[in-house]
Amino acid sequence: MIKTGVIHGRFQLVHNDHMKYLLAGKERCKHLVVGITNPDPEKTRPEAADPARSEATANPFTYYERYCMVRAALTGEGVDLEEFSIVPFPINLPKLYKYYVPLDGTFFMTIYDNWGEKKRRMFEALGLTIEVLWQRPLSLKGLSSTDIRRKIISLEPWEHLVPRAIVQVMEALDLIKRLQSE
Repeated sequence: MIKTGVIHGRFQLVHNDHMKYLLAGKERCKHLVVGITNPDPEKTRPEAADPARSEATANPFTYYERYCMVRAALTGEGVDLEEFSIVPFPINLPKLYKYYVPLDGTFFMTIYDNWGEKKRRMFEALGLTIEVLWQRPLSLKGLSSTDIRRKIISLEPWEHLVPRAIVQVMEALDLIKRLQSE
């Protein structure tokens, strides 16, 4: 088993497919460092490989709100607090990685599109150890946080698409009302 794994995502609403990804990473290491990308507007850059991911509308939740979601989702699945850390991860600024994540860890990732391929090249250029958990065509990606947020806004059922802990966090932080009022 690997000592330290590093996994990343925007987690602009943690959903069931995010949990498959997070738990697949956790199964492979003793300690999982979860990097939340686009942690704030100052560390978010436009990305030609996926232009929408840097837009404000694609990033409605703050770092803290996503931290709460990831923490609640992992502990809700029985992962002990000592087995993971959650940190900001400015994905578009590779020169800053060393300030946020352990570069000697194994970087877990999934690849669905050009953005996934670009991240792999960025990680390889830095000499990071990479493990691709799975690579699939975009048509097989599955759930989308954007689609789930649209369901929330449209008052459609969405709770079945996320861990129960996420519904609780969304309610506790008044995120449902905020999405619907924007």
